Amino acid sequence: MKLIAAATILSLVAVGSAVGPAQAKGCLKGAAVGGVAGHMAGHHGVLGAAAGCAVGHHEANKDTPDQARNTNDNGGGTSTNR
Repeated sequence: MKLIAAATILSLVAVGSAVGPAQAKGCLKGAAVGGVAGHMAGHHGVLGAAAGCAVGHHEANKDTPDQARNTNDNGGGTSTNR
């Protein structure tokens, strides 16, 4: 039992140090929710965590293209300066 606990802690530390905050935007929250949901739906916690990470990352980056488009928009494509 101690060996399993030590291996789990070691793997969590390794995964935690490998994930950078820039790439993990939305992934950690989605993985936590997906892992719990997958575990409750039939002991598929890892599969749920992977899917939750993908969905969380997608949802976190969903607003980025709209914000970039709005900053470069000049009001409809026509210019009044001649």
